[in-house]
Amino acid sequence: MPRDTNAGGSIFGGWTLSQMDLAGGTLAAEHAEGRVATVSIDAMRFLRPVAVGDEVSCYCTLQDMGTTSVAVKIETWARERGGKAAEKVTEGVFTYVAIDEEGHPRELPTREAK
Repeated sequence: MPRDTNAGGSIFGGWTLSQMDLAGGTLAAEHAEGRVATVSIDAMRFLRPVAVGDEVSCYCTLQDMGTTSVAVKIETWARERGGKAAEKVTEGVFTYVAIDEEGHPRELPTREAK
């Protein structure tokens, strides 16, 4: 939408970051089995602008799990309207911490080996 664009007509990087955070937070919450909060974004790279009308997809991969935190690698791909091939436009590693009802860090649930 126009409110999400910069003066050059490309989508603001902040809009893209928010979409990535939503996607990564969903994966992190699944692994944390509950609420999570974003604590850092590392290795963020913007590879090319996203145009208004592009179809944008975020792909998340679990990178690491600590005692209370989950690291998720997120790649964002865009496909031009009517285009066939998507192109990677952004990538980064987002770290989320599992939190309790009061917003304090909590330990991640233990997983049994399969």
